[in-house]
Order: sequence, then C-alpha cells, then structure tokens
Amino acid sequence: MNTYDFDLFVIGGGSGGVRASRTAAGYGAKVAVAEEYRLGGTCVIRGCVPKKLLMYASQFGFALEDSKGFGWRVSEASHQWQNLIHAKNIEIARLEQVYEELLGKASVDVIKGKATIVGAHEVRVNDVNFTAGHILIATGATPEVPEIPGAELMVTSNDVLAMEHAPERIAIVGGGYIACEFAGIFKGLGSRVWMVHRGSRLLRGFDEQVRVHIGSELAANDIQMRLATTVTAVERKRNAYLLYLGSGEILEVDLVMAATGRRPNTGGLGLESVGVHVDADGAIPVNSYSRTSSDHVYAVGDVTNRLNLTPVAIHEGHAFADTVFGDLPRRTGHEGVPFAVFSQPQVAAVGLTEEEACAIHGGVRVYSSVFRPMRAALSGRNERVLVKLIADATTERILGAHIVAPDAAEIIQGIAVALKAGATKADFDATLGVHPSVAEEFVTLRNARYATRTQS
Repeated sequence: MNTYDFDLFVIGGGSGGVRASRTAAGYGAKVAVAEEYRLGGTCVIRGCVPKKLLMYASQFGFALEDSKGFGWRVSEASHQWQNLIHAKNIEIARLEQVYEELLGKASVDVIKGKATIVGAHEVRVNDVNFTAGHILIATGATPEVPEIPGAELMVTSNDVLAMEHAPERIAIVGGGYIACEFAGIFKGLGSRVWMVHRGSRLLRGFDEQVRVHIGSELAANDIQMRLATTVTAVERKRNAYLLYLGSGEILEVDLVMAATGRRPNTGGLGLESVGVHVDADGAIPVNSYSRTSSDHVYAVGDVTNRLNLTPVAIHEGHAFADTVFGDLPRRTGHEGVPFAVFSQPQVAAVGLTEEEACAIHGGVRVYSSVFRPMRAALSGRNERVLVKLIADATTERILGAHIVAPDAAEIIQGIAVALKAGATKADFDATLGVHPSVAEEFVTLRNARYATRTQS
C-alpha cells in the first residue's frame, strides 16, 4: 500500500476548501490546507462579506436623503471612510479566526504559503514537499484588468477594500455584479459615480427585462451611465486620472476601478505536472463529482468556473468529501440556484430567464409588474420595483422568478423553496400575501402575456 503524509491536501482556504477539509476530516481522513493569503478566501476576505458591509454603510447615505420626506431634519452629515474600513477589518479578522478555529477543532493542519503540485501525489509549500492520496484545488478566482494603455493605474475590488480614502469621483469600468454593487456603494457614501460598460445593457446573462430595469434604476439614482462605450486608455493627470472613452469623451476622476470580470486562479499551480487540463479561460474542467482529468486531483468552486457562488462552492466541497471519503457519492446540482446582486436596488432571481424559458419550453406565460413601492411615496425618490414570474404555458409550473427591489435577496430565498418544490402559478395564487409589502406582489400577479422563441 502507498503511504502518504496526508489523505487529502487542499490548495486554497476559502469556503469550498474549508468545507471539504472539515467534512473529510470528519470521516477520519488526515487533511492539510495550504493558503497563501488568509483563511476565508474571496468571500470572507475580499468579496461577499466586506462588500456587503460596505453596502450596509452606503444605505445610510440614501436613507439620510429619504428621511426628509418622513419629517426628519438632519444636520449636515459626513462619512468617515477610514472608520468604516477599520470596523470592516476587525470583523474580517474575527471571521478569519473562526475559520482557523473550525479547522483546528477538526484536526486539519493549516499550512501558510503558496502550494504547487510538483508530481504525482506531491505538493510543495515553502520549499517543503508533502505527499497526499488526493489533492483538492480550491483556489477561487482573481480580478481581471482590461488590456489598455494605463491599465496599471486602475484598481480592482481587492484594492478598493484596502483604500485609506474614498474618492470624490470614481469611474467604474464594467457592467456585471461587482460594477453594479460598487456603483451603489460609492454613490451612497457620497461619491460622484460613472459606470462605463461596453455593452448596451448591464448584467449580461440576466433576464432582459431585469437588465433594462436595473439600468434605469441606477441612472435614477444619479449614477452616470456610459453604455455601449469602450475605454481606450487611462492617464494620470497630477492628482487625478483621465479616462479616455471610445466615444471621444474624457472623464476626469479621482479613481478608476476595473470591474470587468474575474478569471480562475490557476496560474503557477503546476497542474501540468499531473496532467490536469485547463480550458481556454483558465478554468479546470471537472466531472459531476468534481474530479479533474487526473484521477486523484479534484477541484471545486470558482476555479472550475461552473456557477461562481459561495453556497455552490461549499456544497461542491461537501459533496466531494462525501463522495471520496464518506463512500456517499453525491453531486451538486447547478440548476435552480437562487442568487442576488447587492446593487441598490438589489437584483435577485431563481430559475430561468424569460429568454431561456422560451428557448427550452417554446411558449411560456410571463407575469410581471412594475410599481412604485410604498416607501417611495413620501421619500420622493424616483424608485420603481420589478416583480416577475415565468410559467410553463401548459402546466403553469413556475420556471423562473425575478425581482429588482430593496431587500430582493431576502425575498427570493423563499421563492426559491417554492420553485424547488415544483410550485405552479395556482399555488402562488392560492397563497395570501403579507400586506403591505413588496413580496406580496408575487402572489397577486394576474395579468399574463404569452411569449415564444420569436417574441422574446
């Protein structure tokens, strides 16, 4: 029999890697985790958690504006960015400590340093070689920066979370999750914000009606939109930056943020030494049990570029450990997963878009409503909510649900349970709503339009 230093060696101490480590250790495996930066990975250290803390902070800025309509008289307020970042850093350090304690209680060895696969069943960290029966790659993804002159002057979401001062003027290049979220964050904290995106609409891949609606809502919040516009160069000008656009316009700002996507973090892992294939995007293709092209090497999370969401990475890590060490073969389903964009307003969805539903089912019934929420009645804010259900035209089973509204993420979680259970439009109609609320609109939608492949 082969004997190894570890039964499992995990490269990456993020959500997926930590869950896989703890679960495998629970089955009696001897496990090590190598992390070159900080335990917690993208979500805890540089993504979901700190970003949402900043979103909460920015909401107070919008609330101060809205409060006047409700009778409040607020003296001039100011925001201290450094205080916010200091408080955020304390909370992130606490969560990192929680991760470390969880691994310690599970008897998982934590090794600080960059890991490289150097041979069959062999990993090197800090010039020390370790052998392992199985290797799990859970290194996540890293921000991309456009290849344009002056690109080195741009910051990414990683950099923004460590800045000492907030910009008075910021241009955000991109139109996806991160761009929309940070646009709301900086606007709420008092910055002037421009969004520059090469596409004609934001949030590529989302429902088209949602894409149109969120673009209108962000513009209504005085975020300056430059859609269908490319960036050709960035240049330093004394204490500011010039952003050159393909339209000929030049924006002068204090910070240029690149939010143009993330790429799988596979560089320098030594994957070629064990024949692990990487696709054109740098992602590691895996089968339904997260196994790579090498029998003893697995991968989970964003590094596989399947569905890049933290709960998905956690489930993939757990399923991997169940399969390999628990003798309980288990897969992660990537359909019907709810998700949210923490923009302001938020975007949340579960299931199919109208376009996907038409392509798969031919004809569908679309129920949607756009309305002014009650809270905007006195605030004076030009705010509109979108609620949308997509049903199979024959069975009336709900295929997709979409919402653009404050707290949309909190609402969609319950709707996701209904879709997972196979709810029909009749089930929604038979459910009484909570009044007055935005969420009740999901059970009061009545007017439908028929959509087909050619109409959508």
